[in-house]
This record gives sequence, C-alpha cells and structure tokens, in this order.
Amino acid sequence: MHSFQQAQTQRAPRPEQGVFQRVPINMQGRLMLANYEEFECMVIDMSPGDMYVTCPGRPRANERVVAYIDHLGRVEGHVQTVDARGFTMSINATERKREKLAAQLTWLANKHELGLPEDRRHDRLTPRETKSELTLEDGTRYVCRIMDLSLSGAAVDVEARPPLGTAIRLGNMRGRVVRHFSEGVALEFLSLQSRDTLREFL
Repeated sequence: MHSFQQAQTQRAPRPEQGVFQRVPINMQGRLMLANYEEFECMVIDMSPGDMYVTCPGRPRANERVVAYIDHLGRVEGHVQTVDARGFTMSINATERKREKLAAQLTWLANKHELGLPEDRRHDRLTPRETKSELTLEDGTRYVCRIMDLSLSGAAVDVEARPPLGTAIRLGNMRGRVVRHFSEGVALEFLSLQSRDTLREFL
C-alpha cells in the first residue's frame, strides 16, 4: 500500500529530490502558462509535492504555471525540468492542501493496487451536499463532511478513526473503513452505488 505520510517520515526532506513518491494518475486538465496562454494537458503522475505533465504548450524551466486538474482542482507551481515529452513542476500548497492531496492520491493509488473499479464510470464526484453522518453497527453516530464520492466509495472528513474493516453506514450507504488519513477515513461501499443513490448528495 502507498502511504505518503510514511514516505515523508522515512526520508529527510530534500526539496530538489521531492519528498514524496509520485503515483500514476493519468488525469486530464488545463494548463495556464505565465503569459496566460491555456492548453489541454495530461497529468501522468503526481505526488503532494510535484507532478509530471504532458502538454502541447511548452513552458520554460522555472516558469510559474497553473493547472486545473479534473477532480483535484487548481494546482500551481514552478517548472523544474523539461524533456521531450513534457515537464515536471513543483506544487506550491499549504500544509493542509498538501495533506488533502496526499489523501486523494493515496486513495487513487490504493484503489488501483486493490483492483477496485477505476474506470470512467467511477469518477470521483464532488458532492454539493457535503454534510452527512457516519453510523457504526452499535448505533454510534458521527457528523462528517464528504470530501469526495464515487459509485464505489468515499473519503470523509471526520474526527473518529474507526479501525480498518469496521462496518459503517454513510447516510443510507453501507460500507467499510479501508484507510485512515490525516483528515478522516476512506470508505469502500459494500456494493456499487447507482447515480440515483448518490443524487441526494449531488
């Protein structure tokens, strides 16, 4: 299993190397260069500290660029290295934003490793109604905030950290805890949800 927090604590931070291990994500987005030109781009792999991007527009080394990545939002940074295919850019972010990115990327990497559904039908959706409730089998309830949602699982911001494997209900959806991260827990639903089930949140 990938864990960015582990990678961070095991190695002393050396910005020039990047503290985090990048994971393949292959997500589309748009890139804005320093001169405000915009291009379609593809983020090939990414960590909470940097990412590798392919794009028809070619930035220069040290140029400041801004990317809008599907499902992950706005990321800005500076170009570090440029090669024939694309370029690596740093990610300038607050500690909180970096933790959120780490959680999203850990979720993506482990979904892939566990062989969980990762095709376009299970894109993560940004809920409009983020406030919900986590209910444990013994009836204990916790107010939570849904960070992202898909047909197969969710990441929720919650104070409690039920043990991995704990059966829970998120609203009316049954699932189990598959991961802890700094802001909360990642859940895998017991069965694939339909978009109709998720509609109350969207």
